[in-house]
Amino acid sequence: MTAYDDTSRIGKEAMDGALKSVSAMTRGFQMLASETGDYTKRSYEQSTELMEKMTQVRTLDKVFELQADYAKAAYEGWVSQATKMSEICSDMARESYKPFEGVLNSFPKPQAFKA
Repeated sequence: MTAYDDTSRIGKEAMDGALKSVSAMTRGFQMLASETGDYTKRSYEQSTELMEKMTQVRTLDKVFELQADYAKAAYEGWVSQATKMSEICSDMARESYKPFEGVLNSFPKPQAFKA
């Protein structure tokens, strides 16, 4: 092959890898947006449910109990959501890097100088 053919092939592979990488990043950001929307909706519904329950109780002890239960559930939900988001970001980074793993191996090996 000529140097022009090698350069053309390498350029095409690099562009294909970049497009695949951008596609993986786009999918990852869509998943992040979807998870964020779902978490926000669940959180809002839980807060609304808590307020409805608090308006119906008669004793202060029960209010504190409801609040403590809500705080515990909200914290556990937040930790769970943070773990999901972390996994999505990790997968997104891994998938966006995959197209470039083979690119470096496709470069021609340098020739040694002969004296």
